[in-house]
Amino acid sequence: MATEAAGIDRPLLVDGFLQRRRYQLQLADAAADEHTLVCLPTGLGKTAVSLLVTAERLHEAGGKSLFLAPTKPLVQQHADFYREALSIPDDEIVVFTGDVRPDDRAALWEDARIVIATPQVVENDLVGNRISLRDVTHLTFDECHRATGDYAYVYIAERYHADAADPLVTGMSASPGGDTEEIETVCENLGLVNVEVMTEEDADVDEYTHDTDVRWEQVTLPDEVLAIRDALNEVITDRLEKLKSLGVTNTTNPDLSQKDLNKMRGQLKRMMDNDQSDGYKGMSTHAEVMKLRRATELVETQSVESVRRYFERQREAARSSGASKASQRMVADPKVREAMRKAESFDGLHPKFSKARILLAETLGIDGGERAILFTESRDTAEALVEFLSASFDVRKFVGQGDKEGSDGMSQKQQQETLDAFKAGEFEVLVSTSVAEEGLDVPEVDLVCFYEPVPTAIRSIQRKGRTGRQAEGKVVVLMAEDTRDEAFFWISRRREKEMASQLAELKEATDDIEDTVGDDGQAGLDAFSGGSDDDGVGSETDDGAAGTADAVKESGDGGDADGDAGLTDFAAEARGGSEGDGEEGDRAEEDGAESAEESEATDEKTDDDGIVATAGVEEGVEVVVDQRELDSAIAKDLSTRDGLVTRLETLAVGDYVLSDRVAVERKSAADFVDSMLDSDRSMFEQVGELSRAYARPVMVVEGTNLYGQRDIDPNAIRGALASLAVDFDVSVLRTEGEDDTTELLATVAKREQETRDREVSVHGEKTTKTRAEQQEYVVSSIADIGPVTARTLLEHFGTVEAVMTAPEDDLLEVDGVGPVTAERIREVVGSEYD
Repeated sequence: MATEAAGIDRPLLVDGFLQRRRYQLQLADAAADEHTLVCLPTGLGKTAVSLLVTAERLHEAGGKSLFLAPTKPLVQQHADFYREALSIPDDEIVVFTGDVRPDDRAALWEDARIVIATPQVVENDLVGNRISLRDVTHLTFDECHRATGDYAYVYIAERYHADAADPLVTGMSASPGGDTEEIETVCENLGLVNVEVMTEEDADVDEYTHDTDVRWEQVTLPDEVLAIRDALNEVITDRLEKLKSLGVTNTTNPDLSQKDLNKMRGQLKRMMDNDQSDGYKGMSTHAEVMKLRRATELVETQSVESVRRYFERQREAARSSGASKASQRMVADPKVREAMRKAESFDGLHPKFSKARILLAETLGIDGGERAILFTESRDTAEALVEFLSASFDVRKFVGQGDKEGSDGMSQKQQQETLDAFKAGEFEVLVSTSVAEEGLDVPEVDLVCFYEPVPTAIRSIQRKGRTGRQAEGKVVVLMAEDTRDEAFFWISRRREKEMASQLAELKEATDDIEDTVGDDGQAGLDAFSGGSDDDGVGSETDDGAAGTADAVKESGDGGDADGDAGLTDFAAEARGGSEGDGEEGDRAEEDGAESAEESEATDEKTDDDGIVATAGVEEGVEVVVDQRELDSAIAKDLSTRDGLVTRLETLAVGDYVLSDRVAVERKSAADFVDSMLDSDRSMFEQVGELSRAYARPVMVVEGTNLYGQRDIDPNAIRGALASLAVDFDVSVLRTEGEDDTTELLATVAKREQETRDREVSVHGEKTTKTRAEQQEYVVSSIADIGPVTARTLLEHFGTVEAVMTAPEDDLLEVDGVGPVTAERIREVVGSEYD
């Protein structure tokens, strides 16, 4: 035991900083040899394992290390840990989040030895060609179970295995997935060929874990609260009757399962894809049901104050321009109005508030505890709880950043200051939304109270990991009788058991998984060879029919993005939706709350600094991509192709620039029709600006269901297409989806730059050009001669004026100017304006 307690003495580690734990050293040794998935229960030091591997790789192989974590608070926490643990100058351990300017990141990258970043920022910098992964000798994916679909981890892993000279990947998770198939998917997406699992049953781990007492506390709702719920349920029943008449459901029970709702939505989507008008109407009604169910869940499981705030946001949304029909119908319904009045007149206390206060009094008073955490899914509830509990305890909130509705959030600095104060014992109760669930180093506490059951085993395990690390702790889950809480309770109990058994099975199945994802340690990595014409990583084939604008907005119920939602649910039952889809996850923290990765993406997808510097690490055919196009998979796909270099800019006009004369505006079929009707920013205004800036403007209309959008006469759409081609001289090209668009952009860019020998020049830029650039721009616009010939002319004649006044014979003396070009120049400059 004396040996176990001793500190670890290794190169680059601060002497004695890490306690010697046999299981961590064992995991680190395995991960140093192969691309490895490390599974270790929450609170037992996954980050220390990655740190040990990083230190060894930097010492043995040199280069730099990249550590990715899904949220800004996690990034900052890991950076602080690495700076304390490693004998590397602090300025060589840098943080990359959306708070750091893109051009600053490019400079910091060059000198850094360790970069700790959110994945969206690294994704942006790779697509924008600002950084290169060539010299990265260790890449860590924290909470790696996120590596599915089009999450940024998948793209970064592909680029890393393709670009790095000496790659090594470590994936870390306490809760890797629901079954071996999902774990295999994560391994394949990250290129992991080795799986190392430690459970609390392992002898080396057991001594560092303690029992956690889980207790379920049931509360009874007062009649006034039930009356609000019942009024809303009547409206849900009415809307389900309408959906039943469309043949997409057989029930009008307002307590139908989320699985049934997801199935309904799938049927409606298929109706829309088949140009059935009932599909659009049904999708709008479905969105209304989702909104109403969210309201009933709030009043049942959160508080009347939460549903009051929700109703107010819905009223504001219904009054706004471009309001969805679902919002407008809902707030106008007499029964909903009645529920609103009941909520506004209720002056009682939700029984969960009283129970939470009693539990805290028992823990912190009678039992002599020091700290407690109260988790809730709703920011509204969190704020109300802080106000209520502050009369009896020293309480602070811990929430994500401000949401789209202007709710007061917390900056990264405020979050860190709050956690530091909590660790230091400056206050006793932390009321947190889901932002503190995942991986944050919240100190061990005497009580974790769930304000509501969480039916996702992953999130539940993460929360319970906050207690019982150093001593026995307890978890209490509050449950409202005869409400959705009870359903979530049973789901949670079942999934907890499933997750425990799955981790045990995972440990037994590691050999089989490794056989599946690796062939002698190398199979699966062929997918990361880069530069192929295969489908982009994580991209989904776009069927081209997004539906009407209302249907698009309503089917997702955009809602109020809180940014605090927690882990992606890997349980099979919940795969039908995500928390970003309002009610399609098990529980949304807010109405339509974004998941943590989506909120980070919202914060960090766009670098609002105008045109940014690029690393210039590659040469080839260049495609300039507008920042806003990062929501699609096209830019990522283009960036992985041999001979193509992508550059990110904030373009004044267009979405893609392929040469000095070709720029592309891309619109889905739904966007195309919407922009025909948008008076604030019409498609024709956009195209007019594009055609003034580029000689060969292109409009790409993406999707196969152009004439099935809204209730628009197909001839009106044909008229718009004709106007673009005839009145604006725009080439209109149709593609089937994102993959087809990617191929088209690559083909045009190569044709322009390789076959036609043209350069890329961004017109209409927001930044100021140098005098020489302005002179080149003016001359290059004459008769569409391009920037190369423009520079040659200016070098020969000296000034723009001399070029303009030069006779045809003098123009012919310039290299690259033939009789046709000279004649065109004189014709453009000397002809009368008509």
